[in-house]
Amino acid sequence: MNRLTKIAALSVVMLLVAAMPALAAPADAAAPAVTAATSSGFSIWLGGAFGAGLIIIGAGMGIGKIGSCAVESMARQPEVAGNIQTAMIISAALIEGATFFGLIVCMLAKGPWST
Repeated sequence: MNRLTKIAALSVVMLLVAAMPALAAPADAAAPAVTAATSSGFSIWLGGAFGAGLIIIGAGMGIGKIGSCAVESMARQPEVAGNIQTAMIISAALIEGATFFGLIVCMLAKGPWST
């Protein structure tokens, strides 16, 4: 496995960790909510922050790789630079869309501050 695949797998795991508290609902409505005062030590609520960081790192690496390969291919074949630039912009936009979705999932992860 190359480095980008490992980072992508790790970010998926962190997204799942961030979404776990939102999926785990209390058995009865009368159960007290977890607050910051009752939690101690390392908190699972930091999963959203780690997931967001990994998402941004992965997106930056992906867009950087697209840009570097596009410039290299434009230097080799200047006559197809317009087609390469169009494909590069579309690919970067798709990466940004997936990045924003992942960030929203991380921000919506239920934390100790929510009720």
